[in-house]
Amino acid sequence: MSIASMQLLHIPDGFLSLAISVLTWVITVVVLLVAIRKSEGSFDERLVPLAGVMAAFIFAGQMINFPVAGGTSGHLIGATLAAIVLGPWLAILVMTAVIALQALLFQDGGLLVMGANIIVMGIIPALVGFGLYRIAANQSRRLKLGTAALAAWLSVMAAALVTALLLGFSGTSSFRIAVPAMLGIHALIGIGEALITTAALSFIISARPQLLQNGASTGGRGWIVGGILVTLLVILISPFASGFPDGLEWVAEKNGFLDTAINAPFEILPDYSIPVLGTTSFSTILAGLIGAVGTAVVVWLLARRLRPTPPTPSD
Repeated sequence: MSIASMQLLHIPDGFLSLAISVLTWVITVVVLLVAIRKSEGSFDERLVPLAGVMAAFIFAGQMINFPVAGGTSGHLIGATLAAIVLGPWLAILVMTAVIALQALLFQDGGLLVMGANIIVMGIIPALVGFGLYRIAANQSRRLKLGTAALAAWLSVMAAALVTALLLGFSGTSSFRIAVPAMLGIHALIGIGEALITTAALSFIISARPQLLQNGASTGGRGWIVGGILVTLLVILISPFASGFPDGLEWVAEKNGFLDTAINAPFEILPDYSIPVLGTTSFSTILAGLIGAVGTAVVVWLLARRLRPTPPTPSD
């Protein structure tokens, strides 16, 4: 797989210096330990299937690149949506599972910089998005959805700013170039994030508002079937995603550091396809199904680890 054909949906190895990569890993591990502790302390078993469906939907949603002005494209991050529905700490763990599987199975995002990708696409947008949304969580539907849209947009801008700063501190690009370039293109991409997040929340509020009420009864399994069907639909249309470069790839190409990207040392399902099937639509759909099921299973297994151990009866 050549650099020219790589899908740079996430930061690849080579874009960040070794020191910055190690630092982001340290920060990520600390935050993940906090997230695990917080999730254990407020564990609600009724959220487990919802977390699995959410992980599968976000994985599928990130396969769909939508066109943006200027010959570039963007894709869903999904962390704000996950944080609003699941809470910020469980959402961070869900996003970590999605990002890790994307890097390990699909070679989307580097291994050395995985900590940075978890920060940029999981930790930052989840905390920023949830922090703003909670202000209007108990307000009217219109205000709630408007705040969610703003939270989603700001989460993308925060992620873009952090990415630009990481590129600057790594010496890959100057701050003067990276910051305005990343913020400029992601201001447009963030609109797509806001629309998708608002549409999903609007559907949830109309169909199952109790899902947003801190682990209240989910009202049956109908929403699980609905979430699975929506995820399958997204995967089925994934072959028709925009072929324009993603925001980060576009900035890298325009500013001359695209060639610093390093290929993964191995290939399993590169570029979201099954190697023996080539780059056909069926290959993309099958790879998407594998990824969606894989993320759901990983999150389910993680949730089992979060479940408090029942006390052992004393003699």
